[in-house]
Amino acid sequence: MPKLILLGTASAIADAEHENTHMAIVGPDGVVLIDCVASPKVRLARAGIELDDIGDIIVTHFHPDHVSGVPLLLMNMWLMGRSRPLRIYGLHHCLERLEDMMGFYHWEKWPRFFPVAFHRLPEQEGILVLEKTGYRILASPVRHLVPTIGLRIEADDAQRVIAYSCDTEPTDSVVRLAAGADILLHESSGGGVGHSSAAEAGGVAKKAEVGRLMLIHYPTIGRDDAALLRDARSTFAGAVDMATDFLEIDF
Repeated sequence: MPKLILLGTASAIADAEHENTHMAIVGPDGVVLIDCVASPKVRLARAGIELDDIGDIIVTHFHPDHVSGVPLLLMNMWLMGRSRPLRIYGLHHCLERLEDMMGFYHWEKWPRFFPVAFHRLPEQEGILVLEKTGYRILASPVRHLVPTIGLRIEADDAQRVIAYSCDTEPTDSVVRLAAGADILLHESSGGGVGHSSAAEAGGVAKKAEVGRLMLIHYPTIGRDDAALLRDARSTFAGAVDMATDFLEIDF
């Protein structure tokens, strides 16, 4: 059975207990990494994930707290002798900058470097990103400071659905992305341009008629979990939890 592992749950400023938000899907076909931060090998090892098991990376947008670990991940894979191809998916805005960033490291001169294929996703709702044994991943644009996608993970039998808002203001595209989902992972870093408060996350969960709301991408400085949960519950009558690092969700 595939599972989603939350490798980090914090917003832009991490702390000792909460890394920046990123996650991995572990299934029969290997691992799909969703965003990549910090020192990836260390975090992945704590989750029991080997670097060579990662076949695909989805990058949601080009902000440091979501893609800063990609160069180090690629270098670690190379130094550890990887030979099989790696596929990276994202919007053109993100992948173009990611390729530029790797260019500054002159990765084209790294001897015997493994193949990397970039797959550019159109900025349209409900785009199929990947189809794997047991599940598929869809993407839709959300409303952030730069072009950004949210994700919907559907089990093959459509009986289990997990949606992830990524960084976004409350927007109807997330409501549609999360419609009827069992779990909605919605950011709660605070209301304002490009982001959502916990109460706004609850409002999206209500409109999408999800089964459970999990607050993620929350602040670490001055965070009050009880207040975040109270705010979310003020707008959503269903179950509400705080996402935690290394939480595993079967689907």
